[in-house]
Amino acid sequence: MEKLPTEITENGIHYTLHGDYYFPDITIPESDSKSIGKWGRMHREYLKAHRPGLYSRLILSGKLYQYLTDLNEQAQACLETIIRQM
Repeated sequence: MEKLPTEITENGIHYTLHGDYYFPDITIPESDSKSIGKWGRMHREYLKAHRPGLYSRLILSGKLYQYLTDLNEQAQACLETIIRQM
């Protein structure tokens, strides 16, 4: 029986052999030092509960952290504007 190679690349994706199956080598990109903040964490929980497709797509593309930090900054700016207007 032919021995399978431990690593292969197909369609631009690198795979590693684990047992009898090849799994893609997927890594999460390094994140910035900014925290997600209150509004970002709340929105992450909303996405998990009500928009699981969007949540999964953002995680797999590596854009979730940046999306949540941007959203947190916008929400905080809106809150500060509302407080000044009061």
